[in-house]
Amino acid sequence: MQTSLFDGIPTHVLFAHFVVVLVPLTALAAVACAVRPLVLRRFGLVLPLLALVCVVLVPFTTGSGTWLEEHVQENDLVERHAEVGEQLLPWTVALLAVSILLWWAHRRRTSPAPEDGAGTRESAGPRLVVRLLGVMVTLVVAAGAGYVTYDAGHSGAKAAWHQPVQRRLGQQD
Repeated sequence: MQTSLFDGIPTHVLFAHFVVVLVPLTALAAVACAVRPLVLRRFGLVLPLLALVCVVLVPFTTGSGTWLEEHVQENDLVERHAEVGEQLLPWTVALLAVSILLWWAHRRRTSPAPEDGAGTRESAGPRLVVRLLGVMVTLVVAAGAGYVTYDAGHSGAKAAWHQPVQRRLGQQD
């Protein structure tokens, strides 16, 4: 998914800003939904849809970053940024999977029980264990997605704004 410029601005910069905002917000929303089912009831299908948007945006961002990488001076900072950026897609896919599972589990929990008695609900003990596991998995995935997003954004900012020191102490322009 290679794109280059939009109105003279590298599209990577535009896509990256969407990713840097949307992935952490979706991760926080997933944690809130895992911890408080009332929040998940309000979010409904919006949580998995937000996560899906993240999954779709990441390849556009990395593709446009590949194009940009070919048009800037090669250095270690750009290489590091590219490596970290490539790690983001698996985390957003995991965030999507967790979001879908949270939504599905909530729907299953809140759906009416069958009238014939088949498929009786499990007792409170196993439900609590499953819920705690869900919260822990959500926390791990959200933290991983948030950290990799931060690391990619930070390394990208360093690559964009870093200027090698050209003067030694005491030198004048």
